[in-house]
Parts: sequence; structure tokens; C-alpha cells
Amino acid sequence: MLDSIHVGLTGLQAFQQGLRVIANNTTNLNTPGFKASTLQFSEMVGTGSPSGEATLGQGVDATSAHLDWRQGDFRETGNEFDLALEGEGLFVLRDAQGQTRYTRAGQFQLGTDGVLVNRVDASKVMGRAADGALGEISVAGLRTSAGEATRTVRFTGNLSSTVAEQTVGSVKVFDAAGAEHELEVRLTSLAPDNAGRWKLELLDGAALVGTSEIAFDDGQPTPATSRLSFTYAPAGGTAQALELDFSADVTSFASGNLSTLAMSSQDGFGPGALTKLAFDASGRLVATYTNGQTRKGAQLALGRFNASGALRDLGGGLFAEAGAGAWQLGVAGEAGFAGVRAGALETSNVDLSREFSDLVILQRGYQASSQIVATANDMLQELFGMKNK
Repeated sequence: MLDSIHVGLTGLQAFQQGLRVIANNTTNLNTPGFKASTLQFSEMVGTGSPSGEATLGQGVDATSAHLDWRQGDFRETGNEFDLALEGEGLFVLRDAQGQTRYTRAGQFQLGTDGVLVNRVDASKVMGRAADGALGEISVAGLRTSAGEATRTVRFTGNLSSTVAEQTVGSVKVFDAAGAEHELEVRLTSLAPDNAGRWKLELLDGAALVGTSEIAFDDGQPTPATSRLSFTYAPAGGTAQALELDFSADVTSFASGNLSTLAMSSQDGFGPGALTKLAFDASGRLVATYTNGQTRKGAQLALGRFNASGALRDLGGGLFAEAGAGAWQLGVAGEAGFAGVRAGALETSNVDLSREFSDLVILQRGYQASSQIVATANDMLQELFGMKNK
């Protein structure tokens, strides 16, 4: 009977631990990146009988809790530095002591020094360099975008073959310092002596930048004259090579006095200020500027464990390595690693219906174990009463 009481007590202790696990799961229902735990139960047996008789069970033992790594749902937050992982992997962090930590709760922000940190404990979010080395993710060098000189100006439209002269204005280009200049292209027909040929003058105000010729054959610019090269030296600026490109969508057909030839695009731009920072699906930091340009920064590092024993739960959504050589480092979208979803957080993967179902089972088990203890106690009392008589 004393053995029965011991067996019943193991049940009470095990079901009590199970209740604690369920309570922890349900109270973390809204914790970003939280992974539910399941308590493992195993039978306790004796050491065996010397005579070879069957060994009676000694009760139940509640072993360590097992983490459920199922994907949680996503909750949009609108914060560009809230990041969620779609698939396997964890974000890599480095705390103030230089220890590497991992998390699924991508609640990040930029620190005062421009370094990306975890909002929970201010540990630094790690990125991976091209050589595989880990380093902090910083916006240093990304706050401004320098201008770039125009190299090519493209034109489109029809140059009427029946006019004597055509001027294309508002040809905007940028110099090496990012300053904008408005040039002008003057086309003068060389007909009738040279039908289909035009003298082309590039002007900066009243100053002549350069002169060339463009020729049309059956209304199309000839390959040899469809791209014209000039050297443009803006006042007080550095000389730069400039190409006028008429090779696509430019024609010369009779259309009276109406010509539609105009500049369609150019590849230069002025300096710009930072307007937005965000991560793309590959976990790379992308900066957007007022000049319409974008630049890419560091790429988030991700960690992945190969066995459950490689993980140690530190609480607060943080994990550490429990065994050497059991982890792999990579980046989003690379060979089995998760993709990154910006502006969202992964919610807890706790399934309330399953938790409540397990709660009922634990409650019944606890009641049954307590009944065993109570019954064994009653039998002992009866035994002591018989002895007294």
C-alpha cells in the first residue's frame, strides 16, 4: 500500500508539471515567436527482481518538455523592422557579453547608433558577410545617396522629314556633382543635297557643346549614326562623356511641320536623402532615397539546428546552442532556410483547442492519482484499526 501511495504521488507530481506547461502555453498565446511545449510522460519501473519475476511499475515520470516548432500565423504590424520567418530558421543575435543567441520573435529596431537591435534585450541583430562572417547590421553609409552623372540620353518620336529645322528642348542631364542642367538639341536638314541627313548641334544655353550628324534610311536612323557621342563640360564642373541615343523608337517620316521627337529618359540622377529602410524577402536591408534610387545593405543571418538536443531555451523568446557543431548558419532563401516577411510578426503557435483538450485529460489523471492515494490511505487506516483491535 505504501508503494501504491508512492505511485499515486508520482502521478500527482507529473500531472502538476503538465498543468504548468499548459498554463505557460496559454498565457503566451499572444507572445510573438513563442513555441508551445508538450510535456513527455514515461513509465517508471523498478530495477528488476533477482528471482526473475516480473517487475512492477513504480509510477510515471514527467521528462523535459518538447518544443513544437510548427509555423505560427502572421500578424501585420506596419513596422518595417518587425520581421517574421516563413520556414525553418531563427534570427541570430549577439548580446552585450558577446554570446550568440537565437530567436523567432523578430521585434527589432534601430539603436541610436544606427545598429539594428532586438527590442527585448537590446542584443545586436547579426548579418552575414560574403565570406560567411557574422557582423552587425548598420545603416552607416546608407543615409544619403550621391548623385551620378548622366551617361546616356535616349530619344523617342518622329522627326518630320519635311521640315528644315527642329529643336528639342528640355534635355535634362546631371553632372558628376549631381547638379541638373538643361540642354538643347538643334537639328538642321541637309536636304536636298543630302536627303535623310541632319546636322545635330548640342547646346548648353548659347554655348555649343558639340556638332555631329544623324542619317536616316527608309525613315530609320542608320546604325552608324544612331548613337552620337559628345564631351560635355558644364560651367565649373568636370567634363563627362555623354551619348545621345536615337536607336530605338525614333523615325523620320513626312508629317508636315509636326515633329514629336523628344527626350524619353536619361540615366543620371541628383543626390538624394534617405526616405525608407526595409528588408526584402531575402533578408537584405534596402534603402530608398528621394532621388528614386535604392541601395542594398547587409543581409540577415539565420541559424538552423539539426537536432532538438542542439537547442537550449533561455526564456524571453531566446535560445542558445546546447551542443557544438549542431547548428548551421545561412541566409534567407538559401538551401532550406526561411524567407523573411517584413512588417509582420510570427504569432504564437499555441492551439487553444488542443491545450484545453489536454487540460481535461490532465485533470482526470490528477483526480485518478489523488483517488489512488486516498484509497491506499484508507486501506492503511483500516489495517491499523485491525491491529488495534
